[in-house]
Amino acid sequence: MATTQEALRTTLGTEPITAEQLMEMDERGELIRGVFCPTMIPGIQHGQVMANITMLLGLVMSPNKLGTIVTANAGVLLGRNPDTVLGPDISYFSRERLPLETEIRGYAEVPPELVVEVVSPSDTPREVAGKANMWLVGGVQLVWVVWPETKMVEIYRPDNQPETLREADTLTGGEVLPHFTVTVADIFEN
Repeated sequence: MATTQEALRTTLGTEPITAEQLMEMDERGELIRGVFCPTMIPGIQHGQVMANITMLLGLVMSPNKLGTIVTANAGVLLGRNPDTVLGPDISYFSRERLPLETEIRGYAEVPPELVVEVVSPSDTPREVAGKANMWLVGGVQLVWVVWPETKMVEIYRPDNQPETLREADTLTGGEVLPHFTVTVADIFEN
C-alpha cells in the first residue's frame, strides 16, 4: 500500500497480476485490483501484539472448536478480474464458513468473519482505513485495526462508523465471537 497503483504499473508493467501469479512470486506483498503492492516485514512490537491477540482468541475458540485462526498474512482472495488478494495479520473463519477439516493450499476464497490488522510504522491512517473498508466490502463482518504506538483499537463493522477503544475499554467479538471479551490493555501486554 505504500506505493501508488500508477507507480507500480510503471515498475511492473501494465498487465494486471493474477492471484495465481502472486502465489508464485518471490517478493512479499498483496494484490489490489491486479496491482502488486509490496509490504514490509514488521518489527518485534507488531509480532508481539499479533501473538497476544492470537493467543487470546485461541483461548476462546480452541476448547469449543468454533473455527480457524490464521496468522502471518495468509492470503484471502477478495475479488477476481482484476484480482485482489489481501493478507491480514490475523483472521478468523467460523467452522460454518470454513469447515474445520478443510485444507487450503492457496488463498482462501471465502472471506473470514474477523480480520485483525496490526498497524505497521509505515502505514498511514488513510491506507489503514481504506484496507479496513476493502475487507468490509469483501464480506468480512468485523475488522479490528490495532494501533500499537497509541495502544488503541479501531473497530469497523458494515454500515457503521468506526469505533475507537482505548486501553481501559473492553474489546469484544460482538456477534462474530460472542464469548470473546478482553480489555484493550490485554492485547498490548509483553
